[in-house]
Amino acid sequence: MELCSVHYTAFLYQKCKSWNQSNWLKFMSSERFGQTSTASSSDCFRASDMLKKIIRSVQEKQARWKELQEKLLRNRGSTTPLTEQELMEILNAAIPLLLAEQSLIEFNAPVVICGDIHGQFEDLLRLYDSVGWPPEKRYLFLGDYVDRGPQSVEVMSLQILLKLQYPNDYFLLRGNHEHAVINRSYGFYNECTSRYSVNLWKRFQNLFVCLPLSALVSKKILCMHGGISSELKNFDQIRGIQRPTSVSPSGILCDLLWSDPEENADGFKKSPRGVGCVFGENVTIEFCDNMGIDLIVRAHQVFDQGYQFFAERRCVTVFSAPNYCNIFNNAAAALIIDKNLNCKIVQIMPRNKKKK
Repeated sequence: MELCSVHYTAFLYQKCKSWNQSNWLKFMSSERFGQTSTASSSDCFRASDMLKKIIRSVQEKQARWKELQEKLLRNRGSTTPLTEQELMEILNAAIPLLLAEQSLIEFNAPVVICGDIHGQFEDLLRLYDSVGWPPEKRYLFLGDYVDRGPQSVEVMSLQILLKLQYPNDYFLLRGNHEHAVINRSYGFYNECTSRYSVNLWKRFQNLFVCLPLSALVSKKILCMHGGISSELKNFDQIRGIQRPTSVSPSGILCDLLWSDPEENADGFKKSPRGVGCVFGENVTIEFCDNMGIDLIVRAHQVFDQGYQFFAERRCVTVFSAPNYCNIFNNAAAALIIDKNLNCKIVQIMPRNKKKK
């Protein structure tokens, strides 16, 4: 999410004056970036078996994850008491777990879907207090956990600890800010290096490139951070994206993380952000019909009420950071979907604003 999307240029793919992209690529150069393949049924079964083994391994340390969560939450809203060694411990445990999941996560409702959090740790806790804490509720987050807000480390720490404790009921997708060049410049790097070290920031990047990219709920609701793509014709194209992966300046992965709906757009157009595309109502409805889905749920944009419907309610934006950047005074929203796919919006108001 960017403050002024019109001015969000193709910075992602330019050299930063203060940071050479080859530096951050170097520390992840051993990973396989941007590869795609056609996932066979045997591949899926092998991945499923691997995921089960990793989940069993993670669950053997449930007492440890619970201990660290309690330590993290001991002083709500204050700087985390977790040490760098403890943070590295949970990152190292989460990376193989996330990587064992499919690029397109598939599960059934009920679920609570949340959008951008952007380092607003206290507001994330308010969301759980209002909607329900895991495992009482199953959660899907659509990315953009870091940058802008003051406590991205705490947000990511809690998200990872909950994923480790409830791997089948807590899902995390990648947003456009889960990218080294972006969070190098919009707050997360400075937070990590001022409070811990550059090595912690680098390890977070190792985790970000492993995050799943999209989710399909009950075969009828497609979720991602940004939007749809003119190149996306079937779900196997998402399933076939291998991770860890970087983000190319165009293509399906880029669009999943960067694109936006636009009421006045006809078809797919170049985005004023300089990255991704904008897509109109006509192609949104056509996409849903062709893919056999009822609804697209995405994040990436702030709205006053915390949500916005589009394309005859075939697409909805959900944004979950209230009073974003202490500027917008917007409500946050979460989309609650029951087992029958009935949807309800829950709003979280800014702390200085009462719900009308």
